[in-house]
Amino acid sequence: MDKEFKTTPCLRGLCARGCGRSNRPLNTYDYLADMPGNDEWTDLVEVQFKNTRKGYFHNENHLPLVIGDMVAVEASPGHDIGVVTLTGQLVPLQMKKANLKPGTEIRRIYRKARPVDLEKYEEAKAREQDTMIRSRQIAKDLELNMKIGDVEYQGDGNKAIFYYIADARVDFRKLIKVLAEEFHVRIEMKQIGARQEAGRIGGFGPCGRELCCATWMKNFNSVSTAAARFQDISPNPQKLAGQCAKLKCCLNYEADAYVEAFRQLPPRDVQLETADATYFYFKADILAQQVTYSTDKRLAANLVTISVQRAHQIIELNKAGERPLYLEEQGPQEPQRPIDLVEQEDLTRFDRNRKKKNRKQRDRNDRPSRGNQPIEGSANDGQPTEHNDNNDRNNRRSNDRRGNNRTRYRNRPGAGDEAK
Repeated sequence: MDKEFKTTPCLRGLCARGCGRSNRPLNTYDYLADMPGNDEWTDLVEVQFKNTRKGYFHNENHLPLVIGDMVAVEASPGHDIGVVTLTGQLVPLQMKKANLKPGTEIRRIYRKARPVDLEKYEEAKAREQDTMIRSRQIAKDLELNMKIGDVEYQGDGNKAIFYYIADARVDFRKLIKVLAEEFHVRIEMKQIGARQEAGRIGGFGPCGRELCCATWMKNFNSVSTAAARFQDISPNPQKLAGQCAKLKCCLNYEADAYVEAFRQLPPRDVQLETADATYFYFKADILAQQVTYSTDKRLAANLVTISVQRAHQIIELNKAGERPLYLEEQGPQEPQRPIDLVEQEDLTRFDRNRKKKNRKQRDRNDRPSRGNQPIEGSANDGQPTEHNDNNDRNNRRSNDRRGNNRTRYRNRPGAGDEAK
């Protein structure tokens, strides 16, 4: 062939440079990391701080930054320490997704973090847990209706951000003064919702995976109980609520598919007329597109399950004045029971075999031993034979059994005539 297909470096598959750190929430894969000139496309850099807080900065010094570098960025006041999570062409798209306002000030990156900066950063992080516990006690003493969910120190330790949850507006001006005197840092208060608190703390859901709000969700849409009703989920608050005590965000994932499938179902108030009975709507399997009807309007009587297409067909026949003989297409059929592997392998099968063995062993022990009985005409006539207690017990049992058999035979009707 004259023309051969040649692969370029950008077509070799997934790029390892675009992978972020797995211990960082809201991680983004940079699929353009291996494109030539991607770093020179823009000087904007995405930097992530504690938990889910991210910021966007200018790389005015043109530092050779890659994903995972610790950098010192401009803050108010001082500087902060963060991790580079994205560079290149995807950063403007992430800023658009974050809904940043046009007049938002974008600060700059100072330098890569030095060992001294990292030491101060670790010291500030070590103070966060004790500060949060102490601040909760102070808010309780001031009788403020709020909950401090998290505390984040700035990289240089000169500022602390307190994230709190409150149902109503809280006047925390006195609280700020007390906290500033207690910790000797600049105080900033930020109100967050219950879903944002769960995303900052993290955890695992009932599905076994890490929480969506702690891994990839940035925008939280409202979740209503209608999403649970469309999916035929029982309205149990304990099962529908997540770790944030709100309705689970995953209820919205499949709600649109259920709504679309629900539109294909026949109306619930429509009755199906047949030659022998009238059927009422009982329940429906939305995804399987099957509807169950009952001959009683309030109770489950003579349940029949048919497909949605069959239900619409019967409705059209009823409108034309016709009544089919049966709801099913081929008349009533015997419902097929599912194969249960547990029934095939009964757990008590070993017990039955053990009982049979025990019964055989008892019968064998009850039989008289011939070797220990004297034989007529032998050399042992008139002389005592050697035997043990077990042989006496077995002989006594056999004699009792023979006596019982004779008694039964005598008491049987007609037994006296035969004896005569």
